[in-house]
Amino acid sequence: MAKGKHKAKGRVTGSSGRFGPRYGRSIRKSVNVIEKVQRRKHLCPRCDTISVKREGTGIWNCRKCNFKFAGGAYSPQTPGLKVALRNIEASMKKEA
Repeated sequence: MAKGKHKAKGRVTGSSGRFGPRYGRSIRKSVNVIEKVQRRKHLCPRCDTISVKREGTGIWNCRKCNFKFAGGAYSPQTPGLKVALRNIEASMKKEA
């Protein structure tokens, strides 16, 4: 027999622990990741400080400069926006 305590395999902790054993492991894991991202503080596009918090679905507010803007449902910058900004920068470099 092994000595010491054995940790349960695949145990999901964090915010998705409220679901208990329901909905399956993969769904609870993805909910946990999404909620970690949406609840942390993000970088403000105006004042460049890490003080942006989510107010509602797609509504983000910087607590330092009080800049309110629309973004993604779970993060202020969606992957599509990042691609668009990268393309705009590339086109600006070509023109210059």
